[in-house]
Amino acid sequence: MISSIDPQSAIFLNGINQIENNIAQASNQVSSGLSITVPSDSPDQIGTLLQLRANQLHNTQVQGNLTLAQTNAQAADDALSSSIQLMDTATTLATQGATATSTATSRAALAEQVQSILQQMVSNSQTNVQGVFIFSGDQALTPQYTWDSTQANPVVTQQTSAGGTFPASLTAQQIFDDQDPTTGAPATDNVFNALNTLVTALNNNDQTGIANSVSLLQAASVHLNTSETFYGNLEGQIQSASTYASNYNTQLATEISNIQDADIPTAASELTEANTQLQAAMQMEGQLPHSTLFNYLG
Repeated sequence: MISSIDPQSAIFLNGINQIENNIAQASNQVSSGLSITVPSDSPDQIGTLLQLRANQLHNTQVQGNLTLAQTNAQAADDALSSSIQLMDTATTLATQGATATSTATSRAALAEQVQSILQQMVSNSQTNVQGVFIFSGDQALTPQYTWDSTQANPVVTQQTSAGGTFPASLTAQQIFDDQDPTTGAPATDNVFNALNTLVTALNNNDQTGIANSVSLLQAASVHLNTSETFYGNLEGQIQSASTYASNYNTQLATEISNIQDADIPTAASELTEANTQLQAAMQMEGQLPHSTLFNYLG
């Protein structure tokens, strides 16, 4: 098959086609602000760009997790701060009850106050964030401890748990119900046991028992302070991780921008230049003589 287009015209058409492609590419960059909109725009950069976007998506998820972890840690810190204040109040009440001038009636009144503190301590163990009990470990939809005033020991264990809702968290048992790992009996720094021991001694008008409970309350207070320090350190670690994730997100955004964002001034200049070239080419083509076979037939 013989082409009806002469070589000179073919060259002209190819040149026009290239100019129009340049116009389309520059126009697309100016309008979208991107130098890469489809893989064919820069095949050698697509793999890198896709990996950067995947890293950015993962980092966004990490930032969300860290925000929730920070909220949980702050809630835990607040609950422990409240618990420490409650324990200090209980120690003061125990000191009052241990005096020789206290009577059975006054000690019974103190017992009611301490039992109220114990109930508030159970409430602190039930601290939840967005419906999740942060001290319930891997069974975070239910509290680990509840209150039953009909029982001699009104603190009722609902379930056992392990692990936590975020890395290296503590459970309600570790914080409020510390136990001897060998015997399973309450440890000397057991918060619930210290308060319940004081309530029992006050109700029994047992001056010696009240005085002895003070050491348990003090040990429990130290244990609560240690737990609060744990969460204070955890908050610092989460904040450091959040700062790193934020900086990394900025770095990823910059790298993505360097690859896919168009140089608008350059693209606009190229668009103007290509349009000028197209106009000039059309003008030149219009001024050239066009001969046909009939011009040579006479």
